[in-house]
Formats: sequence, structure tokens, C-alpha cells
Amino acid sequence: MSQRTNRRTFLTRSTALAAAGVAVPYWVTARTAGADEAESKNDRPIVGCIGTGDRWKGGIAGPLRQHGDIVAVCDVDRKHAEEGRERAGGKADIYEDYRKILDRDDIEVVSIVTPDHWHSKIAIEAMKAGKDVFCEKPLTLTIDEGKLICKVLKDTGRVFQVGTQQRTEMDQRFLKAVAMIRDGRIGKINKVTCAIGSAPSEGPFEPMPVPPELNWEMWLGQAPLVDYTKKRCHYEFRWWYEYSGGKMTDWGAHHVDIASWGIGADNTGPISIEGTATHPNIPNGYNVATNFHVTCKYADGVELTIRDDTDNGVTFEGEKGTIFVSRGKLLGKPVDELKDNPLPEDAITKLYGGVPTSHMANFFDCVKSRKQPISDVYSHHRAMTTCHLANIAIRLGRKIHWNPETEQIENDSEAQAMQSRVARKGYEVVA
Repeated sequence: MSQRTNRRTFLTRSTALAAAGVAVPYWVTARTAGADEAESKNDRPIVGCIGTGDRWKGGIAGPLRQHGDIVAVCDVDRKHAEEGRERAGGKADIYEDYRKILDRDDIEVVSIVTPDHWHSKIAIEAMKAGKDVFCEKPLTLTIDEGKLICKVLKDTGRVFQVGTQQRTEMDQRFLKAVAMIRDGRIGKINKVTCAIGSAPSEGPFEPMPVPPELNWEMWLGQAPLVDYTKKRCHYEFRWWYEYSGGKMTDWGAHHVDIASWGIGADNTGPISIEGTATHPNIPNGYNVATNFHVTCKYADGVELTIRDDTDNGVTFEGEKGTIFVSRGKLLGKPVDELKDNPLPEDAITKLYGGVPTSHMANFFDCVKSRKQPISDVYSHHRAMTTCHLANIAIRLGRKIHWNPETEQIENDSEAQAMQSRVARKGYEVVA
């Protein structure tokens, strides 16, 4: 494996330095200095986990432990970190500052499961530190962050998997839907609809004392410094533009990704975006769109709609038929016709070059092979760009024009300024 430090060599060197009276770096703890009993079997990757809240504990920690050895966890909430250590096996080192994980030469892989506004900065610094990365969706807070991540990934040659598990799991319904489209089962696609649900409207929220276990200033990171309230933090961050993009980037990261994959827009994007939305406009309350209807038009005539109503899922409408796919359904006459006219045996495998057994297995297989995973950064950046453009259009209340070649909004300086955000001093995102 490239740029890899053998764990046994690392431990031997650290122990020798300590015995000689040489100062050992701050990340060498009692556990790592005497961890011979925890020697990796079969040379399993050494993993550090940044962000260990509910999503990490509920869906990421188990698969990570299945494929690698977690030696460190980091969270600005001490309770999350301590619970994360137990979920990781009870022996991992705990940090509050993610940079201490990136400083460790023994750690080869990092998971990033933080609030959305932290993803890009940590991911970029992790790649530059020589780590392969698994990062939860949505990968970015802005369009320009996605451009930076793509640049750094290309420059560093790291392996990077995004947590859009619909590309591998959910009983392969989404894979089968895309394979049907590629096989011409619904003909030329005219329209795709992504139904992603509505966001809540609550507030105003009164300031509260910061919990003693939480580093609120660091949790805020690049976002403006504001008083703490529970409704800004942890899961609720999704409903604030300062930290996320609401349903548009939460569920949109999944369904717009599948829609883009299905219509072959992995390396391009729409040329115009317009829509309507309802925003709460409650002082010190949730501020993302609660209801919305957005239309994105592509140069080839395909129309992509993103809306909050109708059944959650993706509907592909073609000249020869319509299919609907969600996490529980794959419906439509073309689906029924598969009984008598099944897909070719390689229809699904050739979408990626094989069918991953799981999302995390695909990532760790790629860590070994140095191939980019099925949920790659480049296609995810394009899908997220569409989501970010949708948010820009509904926030401004007007049509915007996008050049997918230059990746720039055209003829609208106010909209162009929204392709990036000014970070609080000390938390800038730099490639």
C-alpha cells in the first residue's frame, strides 16, 4: 500500500524512542506504545474516526471495524468521543482536535462523520496528510468547496469514498434502475423527478448554556460565532443554511446523485435552474426551505425536478416507459417486463466494473487496489453542485444560468458570490 507505515515498525520505533529518553509525539499513548497484543491481523488498515455522533455509531462504526482497526476517535463533544471509543472496542485514543488524528503517521484511513460544514476542510487536510478518506454525505457546503476537493484528490491520488450508500446497498434497487436505463428499457429519458421530503419549521430558539462536554466554538468552525442552542447542534444542524442545505442537500445528496447517474450527467450539470420555495424567516430559527419545487434543465433537453411532495424516491420518465425507485420499491411496467425479458447478466456489473458487496467493503477494497470507489468524489461533486444551485435559485427567487464546462454561474454576480462562503478566521478551507 502506498505511503504506508507498517504498524509493527511504528510501534517498535516509538517504544525505542521512549526507552532512550527521547520525547515521543503527543499522539503516542499508553495504548499505542504497548499495543503488541493488538497487532493488526492480515495487515488491516489503521483507522482514525473524526466525528462519532449518532450517524457514526448507527451506521459507520460497525462496517469500519469489520474492515480496519480503529485506533483513535475524535469529537468536539466529549460524550460522543467516549461513546465512540466504546463502540470502537474500548481501546481507541480520544481527541477533541481532528488535527491530532491527521498528525499520526500510523493512521492510514480516516472517516469523517461531522456536521456538513466541516466535511470539506477536514477532507482536504486529510488527503494532504496522506490519508484515504471515507466521508459522509453531503460532501460539501458550497460549489467551490467541491472544486477544491476534486483538485486535491487529483493532486494527492488518495482513495475517497462518499457515503451515498444507495449506489451499493438498498437491495441494489438503484443499481438495477440505472442498469435498466443503460439497457434502453425506458428509451430516451425526458424527465426525472427527485422527491426528497420537506424540512421542519421551528423557532425562535433561546440561547442556552453550552454543555460542559461540548467545544461549541470549534463545533461552529467556519460558521459565524453565535450563542449556543441545542436546536443548532448535532442532528438539527441540517435545518440551518449556516451548517447545511436542508433537505436539498440531505436527501438530495442521495436522490439527485442517482438521477444524475441515470441520465449520464456524472461529469456535467444543468444549464438553467429555477424554482419556488417557502422559507420560515423566523429570527434565530430554522432557516432552510421547508417546501420547494425546482426545475433543472440540461443541454440535451432532459428536465430534472426536485420537490418536497409526492412519494420519496426517483422517477425516470422515458419515451418507452416510466420507472420509480426508492429504498423500498422498484416499480413500473418496464420493471414488470423483466420477468419475461431479464437484463443481461452483466448489466449491473458493468456500471462500475463489478457489484460491491457493501459500501464499506468497496471502499477498503479500493484502499488496497487504489481504484476510486463507486461513490466517487467527482460524480458526487456534480450532483451536489445541482443541489447547491437549486438552493441558490430558491433563495434568490429567480432563474440562474450555469455553465457546466467552466463550472460558473453566468451573468449574475449575486448568485456567483453564493458559490462560496467566507469562513470565520482560523477555519478557512484551503486546497
